Amino acid sequence: MACSGSAPGLQASAPRNGDARLRAAIDAIGTPVSASDVATWNIDVAPDGRGLPAGSGDVATGARIFAAKCAACHGAKGEGLIGDPLVGGQGTLTSASPKRTVGSYWPYATTLFDYVRRAMPYNAPQSLSADEVYAVSAWILNRNGIVPDDARLDAQSLAAVRMPNRDGFVPDPRPGRL
Repeated sequence: MACSGSAPGLQASAPRNGDARLRAAIDAIGTPVSASDVATWNIDVAPDGRGLPAGSGDVATGARIFAAKCAACHGAKGEGLIGDPLVGGQGTLTSASPKRTVGSYWPYATTLFDYVRRAMPYNAPQSLSADEVYAVSAWILNRNGIVPDDARLDAQSLAAVRMPNRDGFVPDPRPGRL
């Protein structure tokens, strides 16, 4: 029986359940993945802080790291250059020219950590240690007036940060849970 839409003369063939050679060929595709292989990529952070690693960082250390590894794209003060602005914009979301920054738009501080950890710096993603990501997050949050100058963030304190636009998003109505 020919497949509909297939070239003339081609036959569709369905594997038979008892074909051991076919099963062996299918099983040989790919490479088994170890738990440590999965752990390397399993770095997501939930809004409530689940998945945040051990470590900590403070605003002053974050300023030095930001200057060395982030300012070339985001500007010395996080104002944006070739990379998006990270600071400012508070109160602009309902204006004709909203400025969506970490401080004005993002609903969770843990999202900042997750994004920086995965994707920054642009030329070397995932190269920052957990302590460096906590420090850069502290500096960015401080520049937005969200944490004080002496803030030191870790898994507990970062998850406890309440972002200014926390209630500015509509809950996802789809079934399931994070």
